[in-house]
Amino acid sequence: MLKNVTVGQIALILTGVIGVIISVAFFILYLSDESFDISLTLLLSILIGSVVLCYIVIKFFLDFFVFKKIKLIYKMIDEGKKGKALKGSGIIENKSISLVNDEVIEWAQNREDEIKYLTNLEDYRRNFVGNISHELKTPIFSLQGYIHTLIEGGLYDEAINIKYLNRAAKNIDRLEAIVEDLEEIDELQSGKVSLKIEVFDVANLVKGIYEDLAFMAEDEEIDLMFHPDAKQHFKVKGDKEKIQQVIVNLVANAIKYGKKGGKVIAGFYDIDDKVLIEIDDDGPGVEEKHLKHLFDRFYRVDEGRARKHGGSGLGLSIVKHIIEAHRQTITVKSQEGEGTTFSFTLDKSK
Repeated sequence: MLKNVTVGQIALILTGVIGVIISVAFFILYLSDESFDISLTLLLSILIGSVVLCYIVIKFFLDFFVFKKIKLIYKMIDEGKKGKALKGSGIIENKSISLVNDEVIEWAQNREDEIKYLTNLEDYRRNFVGNISHELKTPIFSLQGYIHTLIEGGLYDEAINIKYLNRAAKNIDRLEAIVEDLEEIDELQSGKVSLKIEVFDVANLVKGIYEDLAFMAEDEEIDLMFHPDAKQHFKVKGDKEKIQQVIVNLVANAIKYGKKGGKVIAGFYDIDDKVLIEIDDDGPGVEEKHLKHLFDRFYRVDEGRARKHGGSGLGLSIVKHIIEAHRQTITVKSQEGEGTTFSFTLDKSK
C-alpha cells in the first residue's frame, strides 16, 4: 500500500501522524486542565489550521531539500530516454517514489552495461589493430628482405634468385588472402552479401568435403567419419556454397590441429524446425581461456603451430559471420586432452 506513494502523499501521511499527536495532546489538555479556557470550536479551528500549515511546511521542505535534487537526476534520465528536452517542471509529482527509484537503478545499470560494452569494444579494437599489424608485418618484412637481397645482386645469383622470387610470391599470396578475407568479413557484416538460399542434403555436402580433404587427412593419419546417429539425410535451407565454406574450414582445422592418428566426426541432429550440425575431433582440445576468443579475427591459440599451417587467421571469424548471416548460431566447446566440438544450426527444409 505504501510502496507507490507520491511526494504529496508522503507529506499528507506525515501531516496526519503529526496532526493526530497534536489533536490528542490538545484534547487531553482540554479535558484535564480546567484552567485551559478555550471553546471547542476555536480549538478545532486551531487544530485544522495547524494541520494545514504543517502540511504546507512539510511538503515545502520535501520538495526543496529532497525532491528538487531528485528531479534534476530524474530529468536527466528521462530526457536521455526520450532523446529530447522535456517541457515543464512537473517531472516527478505524478511519479511514485518507488517508480523513480526503480528507474534510477535501471538507468544506472544501463549506463554501467554501456560503459562495459564500450570498454570491451575498445579492448577488441586495440587487440584487432595489434593483431592485424602483427599479421601484416611478417609477410611484409619477408618481402622486404627477399626483394632487397635481389636488388643488391641476388637477382644474378642463380643459387638464390628463383628461390627468393618464389618465397616473395608466397608472401604476396598470403597478403592477398588476408585482404580478401577482411573484405569478405566486411561484406558479411554490412549485409552486402546476398545469400543464395536453396535446399540441399547436408550429409551429402559433408561427404563431398570429406572426399576433397581426404589427402590432407591421410597425411595426418586422421579418419574422417560420420556419427552413428547421423545417417539421416537432412534437407536444410541455406547458401550451399557458403555453408560448404564453413564446413571445409571446420573440418580442415580439425585435421590440422587434431592429433595424429585421430578422427574427425560429423554429426547431424534433429531439433524441431532446425538441424544441428556438429564437427567433432579428438585432438588436444583448447584451454577454456581461449574459447571465447576463437572467433576473433587473427586470434591464434598456438602461434607457432598456426604459422606452420599457414592461413590468414580469419577462417573462424568468417565462419561465424556466415552462420550469423543465415540468422543462426555457432558455438564451440572443448575439453583439454579430449577434443573440440563446433556446432551450428540451419533451418530444416519442410
